[in-house]
Amino acid sequence: MTAVFRSRRVRALVVATGAALLVNRALRRRVEESPLWPMPALEEPVSGAGRPGRRELLVIERAEEAEGVVRLRLEGERLPGWEPGAHIDLVLPSGAVRQYSLCGDVADGGTYTIAARLIEDGRGGSREVHEQLHEGTVVEVRGPRNRFRLADCHAYLFLAGGIGITPILPMVRQAEREGVPWRLLYYGRSRVSMPFLAEIEKLAGAGGDRVTVVAEDEDGRPDLAAVLAGAPPHSAVYCCGPQPLMDAVAELLPEGLELHTEAFAPAAGTTGGAFEVELRRTGATVAVAGDQSILRAVREQALPNLPYSCEQGFCGTCLQSVVEGDIDHRDELLTDAERHDQMLICVSRCHGERLVLDL
Repeated sequence: MTAVFRSRRVRALVVATGAALLVNRALRRRVEESPLWPMPALEEPVSGAGRPGRRELLVIERAEEAEGVVRLRLEGERLPGWEPGAHIDLVLPSGAVRQYSLCGDVADGGTYTIAARLIEDGRGGSREVHEQLHEGTVVEVRGPRNRFRLADCHAYLFLAGGIGITPILPMVRQAEREGVPWRLLYYGRSRVSMPFLAEIEKLAGAGGDRVTVVAEDEDGRPDLAAVLAGAPPHSAVYCCGPQPLMDAVAELLPEGLELHTEAFAPAAGTTGGAFEVELRRTGATVAVAGDQSILRAVREQALPNLPYSCEQGFCGTCLQSVVEGDIDHRDELLTDAERHDQMLICVSRCHGERLVLDL
């Protein structure tokens, strides 16, 4: 996915009381990376292994943002502030956990806004959002977290594919507010399927030369090489969308541009060499086959009721503490500091023959 970026500009952050507080973004980074973060005055209590605490939010608005895309506005008290690129974990009525980028206004301290596209052949999470979350529904939320931060730069090039516009939109808004030059390529199957298109075109301004909208059914596929070649030298390039789009951008990226991406799926697979996992508190040792995750091995051989959800390294439900062993991290959630002695056992593995978990 992406590294955690540092920033020096001063911007308004909404704290839990709902008041706007001007802070230095670089200072906030250092605070967030300290062992004391999140601070109780700014966040709900943390739960287990330092994960953000849970809170219940009320769906106060539901709208069809585009064909196959529903937008939800969630209201709650003492909501932690967030920055462009942040996402929340949404705990669905079935207990499944899915991640959605925050795409509302960072200055709105009382609500979070997300948008979800219906994935017909998916695992059912998006269908739950579309069919079961309505105005008046109470839903559990964790976070927000951010591994797709907007770095300081003299110019930005944004590339968004379909629902990938959700983390990009707040970045465009921030660049516009701060007067930093930006350009955006927004690509989708058709204009009716592209969420937030009206706002994007309004942000483009009268000339409209900062935004290129490509609807495949009308225009074919975008000329990524030309778009990237037109970026100012040393621009920061932010891309979110289907994996083929991000792979193509990475392959065509000119020298001197810095690429930041956010994926919808784990970048690495979950298979590898076989190894053993000792469960220190349980007193059992399980064998993990090369085509099997630690989670599956532990549930099948020792702890059948061990909780899990996404099985993709996003939600953190299967987070475990590591006592011994060389961890092969393959998740998209933990920070570098958290990876020292923790792992998500649904996707991560072992760089060796043995791991010991505090389980």
